[in-house]
Amino acid sequence: MSIWLINPIRIILYEGTGRTGAKMEQTGQLGYAIGFNRAANWLNDRLPSQEEIGRALRTTVPTYPIKAVRELMANALIHQDFTVSGSTLMVEVFINRIEITNPGTPLINVLEFLNHIPVSRNEAIAATMQSFNFCERQGSGIDRVVEECEKHQLPAPDFIRGDNYTQAILYAPRPLREMDRRDKIRACYQHACLKHANGQQMTNQSFRERMGIAEKNYSIASRIIAETIEEGLIRPYDPENKSKKHAEYIPVFH
Repeated sequence: MSIWLINPIRIILYEGTGRTGAKMEQTGQLGYAIGFNRAANWLNDRLPSQEEIGRALRTTVPTYPIKAVRELMANALIHQDFTVSGSTLMVEVFINRIEITNPGTPLINVLEFLNHIPVSRNEAIAATMQSFNFCERQGSGIDRVVEECEKHQLPAPDFIRGDNYTQAILYAPRPLREMDRRDKIRACYQHACLKHANGQQMTNQSFRERMGIAEKNYSIASRIIAETIEEGLIRPYDPENKSKKHAEYIPVFH
């Protein structure tokens, strides 16, 4: 029997920000190897997009990075726990976010998803998904998700450990002034992790560029960095350096 039929992907599109107005639903009926692309393409065709006008051309740009959506769907397949009953893989699309949920709590701290050596409950599924190039190899998948969100200047994705589930959330574009403290700290921490993965350190300047903060407003970035340090998520790369302007930061887990 196909694994998909044992635990199919269920995709639901909602009209608003809550679950009271479902407008479209699709449940997979094929095995993962064949059905994953169809499910991902079906979803991508229905995700919101926006037009960007260049000098000569008008192009349609997806609101959410396609690579990030596919990677999170693949991760949900690979890391699901088949022993959890009464639950299935869910991709829920709201007007302001996408929630991708799989049965089973994560095997590692969600804060360590970035840059971590891969750990999977289902090595056979992982090998199959990687052989079809459905997901990244060597634990770089979540790094790619964060990288894509930064490239498109989206709010930082969120990763949640539930009682018997794992959830990843992609957020629609939102200006800095509409982000809460948790959003900003999460973005700062993930940016430090991504820079560390690339053999670099986060600076005030690199974080400003990630968040679209003007240079004259460097104090805004400094405040967010200070709050992220207070939360115990990042630390100075060189504690002896007293210059805030040239300070560098790394995640505490690395």
